Amino acid sequence: MGPRGVHGAVGVLCALCAAVLAGCGSAGTGGLESAGPTSPAVGPVRLWPDLPPATNPPIDYGESDIQRVPGIRVTGDDVRSVDAVEVVRAEVRAHPDARSGADGLYEETARAVEACVREPGACPVMRPYYRDLTGDGRDELIVGIRMPEQQVAVRVYRAERGGLTRIMSTVDQVISVELAGRDLIMRVGSAGIPGYEYRTAWSWDERQGSMLPTRDEIVRTGSPGAGSPGAGPSVTGSSGAGPEGAGPSSLVPGGARPPGTRPSGTAPVPPPPPEEAP
Repeated sequence: MGPRGVHGAVGVLCALCAAVLAGCGSAGTGGLESAGPTSPAVGPVRLWPDLPPATNPPIDYGESDIQRVPGIRVTGDDVRSVDAVEVVRAEVRAHPDARSGADGLYEETARAVEACVREPGACPVMRPYYRDLTGDGRDELIVGIRMPEQQVAVRVYRAERGGLTRIMSTVDQVISVELAGRDLIMRVGSAGIPGYEYRTAWSWDERQGSMLPTRDEIVRTGSPGAGSPGAGPSVTGSSGAGPEGAGPSSLVPGGARPPGTRPSGTAPVPPPPPEEAP
């Protein structure tokens, strides 16, 4: 092939390559396209870096939730072998006058718990639920106790060494309680912020040996002025056969948690006394 033929072949090849490259870059054929400018990454900025460190040691939150339930034996460390009502009755008998703290119940609720055997229809202890919340392969016992003002005490118990240890205790104006994986999630009404609710995820903490409120958020549920959801308390979720399922109090009358406070591990606040007639 002469020089003219070589130049002609090269020209045809270049033309074909140009056509292919143009096709690859055309719209609608899967070619790369710019996403536009991106914002520069901004790292965290520490405010007031000269603040001195705290002098008081941090309080181990949840430590006071841990308590051995007196007089309860657990066969084979299986929480399904115990009666949830008897568990709560044992705690009431051990702390008959407790109106605050992790053992706190309304006086009328404590009396109703004691009467559960002879008046089961009025028993405030709801059906128990079961779920492995600690990740040790064995279920924990989850108990709910109905109280006035739509407040519900939620307690979790772990079987160990033939007995029962309470690893969580909290009281709040509960909308619902849910199980998600190994988290227990509580939805709580907020009377102080209409149209919003608190959602708190309680998770097992190996170091503390108890359930801790690891995530707490305020979620909008409706338009301002619509008020907090008023659905009755419920417990949902299941595991296996059959049904499933402290620190200072931060509750106020009516059960709403004031903005900026942590989930309570504690006690009900009695409703205010009725006003006297003039």
